[in-house]
Amino acid sequence: MNKNILNKAADEARGLAIDAVHACSSGHLGLPLGCAEIGAVLFGEALNFNPAAPKWLNRDRFILSAGHGSMFIYSWLHLSGYAVSLQDVKDFRKLHSITPGHPEFDETPGVEATTGPLGQGIGNAVGFAISGKRAAAVYNTPEHKIFNHNIVALAGDGCIQEGVAREAIEFAGHNKLDNLTLIYDSNDVTLDAMADVTQGVQSQKYFESQGWNAVVIDGHDVAAVADAVNTSKANTNGKPTVIIAKTTIAKGIPEVAGTAKGHGEGGANFAESAKEGMGIPTSGFFVSDEVKAYFAEQATAKAAAHAEWQKTFEAWSAANPELAKQLASGGNDESAEALLANIPEFDADYADATRGTGGVIINALAQQVPQMITGSADLYGSTKNYIKDGGDFKPDNSAGRNLWYGIREHAMGAICNGIAYDGLFRTSGATFCVFADYLRPSIRLAALAKLPVNYIFTHDSVGVGEDGPTHQPVETVSGLRVIPGLDVYRPGDPEEVAAAWAGAIERNDGPTALILTRQKVGNHTDVPASVRREGALKGGYVLKKETGELKVILMASGSELDHIVNAAKELGDGVRVVSMPCLERFDRQSCDYKKSVLPCGCTARLAIEAGVSGLWWKYVGTEGKVLGIDRFGISAPGNVVMEELGMTAADVVTAAKEL
Repeated sequence: MNKNILNKAADEARGLAIDAVHACSSGHLGLPLGCAEIGAVLFGEALNFNPAAPKWLNRDRFILSAGHGSMFIYSWLHLSGYAVSLQDVKDFRKLHSITPGHPEFDETPGVEATTGPLGQGIGNAVGFAISGKRAAAVYNTPEHKIFNHNIVALAGDGCIQEGVAREAIEFAGHNKLDNLTLIYDSNDVTLDAMADVTQGVQSQKYFESQGWNAVVIDGHDVAAVADAVNTSKANTNGKPTVIIAKTTIAKGIPEVAGTAKGHGEGGANFAESAKEGMGIPTSGFFVSDEVKAYFAEQATAKAAAHAEWQKTFEAWSAANPELAKQLASGGNDESAEALLANIPEFDADYADATRGTGGVIINALAQQVPQMITGSADLYGSTKNYIKDGGDFKPDNSAGRNLWYGIREHAMGAICNGIAYDGLFRTSGATFCVFADYLRPSIRLAALAKLPVNYIFTHDSVGVGEDGPTHQPVETVSGLRVIPGLDVYRPGDPEEVAAAWAGAIERNDGPTALILTRQKVGNHTDVPASVRREGALKGGYVLKKETGELKVILMASGSELDHIVNAAKELGDGVRVVSMPCLERFDRQSCDYKKSVLPCGCTARLAIEAGVSGLWWKYVGTEGKVLGIDRFGISAPGNVVMEELGMTAADVVTAAKEL
């Protein structure tokens, strides 16, 4: 180890951070300065990666959970040879730069995850660790080991305090993810005040109580950092490791170092004197030839290590062509139509809740898509998404396809994102619909990062019944629909459930929420299954066309589809029945298609859904009606609640006649 060059690189990385934050008058200096020696060790020596091949399958994954300290990762990506130029560093936080205020997935080479909301990155890292464990179990053979990488995350007090982090930490310890290293930047400062104002946890004892190895080091001692990281990476004792690195926030700027003022951009006011104190030229954005040469040498060595691995990978691929094809697919490469072709149509007398149908379909798809894994927040018995014969993911079976998250919805969401970021497996997580808000921040990030995560939210409406308003979602489905990039499917019969699942698995550019019932729904077998499947894939379609002149359009999603079908029978000629299982997919269709389903000439339109009414008005128009539930529910049997709140075929008939 060359301590001198690593310490020199640390100071020059501090200089880059100071200059970048000073140039745009915004950003966070505390972590980039306080963790500079940690960055020097990680990117200068300890991490295995090839900056010329950022997606190398067996690279070590580094996740900056404390994403507000983004200049930390941008500085080190630049210094270590990734395609992050000095100009990119200078463009920190500027429009259309690849160095945004918080790291964003697929925006910057070397950034593994979109982070910033505190604690999310810890959950993401746990997901990466699960993916790494499972990849080794599924793809390694006695002759060729192509996966043995490690996951390293850097977090601060703010991350550790968040509930999502605590949930993920417990999960990681219980599942013995010893390929995971968490570096805790323990500088005893939060944004508003010194950390002891809001916390008093004995961190080492806490992590040890959760089944982790825990070591405390001086975070400014490069030798201590290197020893701790290398020991953790070599660890096989069945425990993840936390390195509690005691650091000084904003180290290098004496005026704010070690104080809450060092967290943000205030220290940039002292840029010139700080750089003088560290022996860095004040001209700005300086990197010495010595540091450049060191990292160039490291990049050459890392490229050589990658090339050696590539030989093993090529031999493995030749010996295991089916596994190689599976790995190359990146989760799934089949179309929804191809997936549906292998899902048998449901019998005419089939009757079940859509959650039950979902359980049938996920098992059918699991046979076609071996990369599929799933999990539930202690609700497999209710959410019905357990993959039969798939085994459970646990320390002695990392190939298991069923993850037991426990009552940890928020961590489940963040962990699913981590698995999706890694891109090797296609994952889903399940809970009751009303609890979607527990993982909403993770869903939002999945949509922002365009991650193909699938959510299974059952017990979708006031039809839940006796559990009452605390468990009866009325605003939840619409609340999910307003998240940009999230497809929300609320299918109304078994063939629509099949289409919803196939559409979700086909999709590679964002997440999908499957909203499923507890109560049984009809099977509309007088319409061919192919019509229902194809229509549901488009998000909305004509389930039953009117006879004669079109007089009124009835539309619904989910279990309320039964109501408009039955109402149409009573209303007679001139009634069109439109199923709208996924508003987002329907909105993406061509104008001609949408007009064919909802002709402009017919303004007598009625929509019904057992939830808040607001989003349906764009389809019914000012002359139409929406039957919704703009209040909380009631504790009573589900059918009684539906009737009490106006969710029946009779209510549809009455409202349609008024139109």
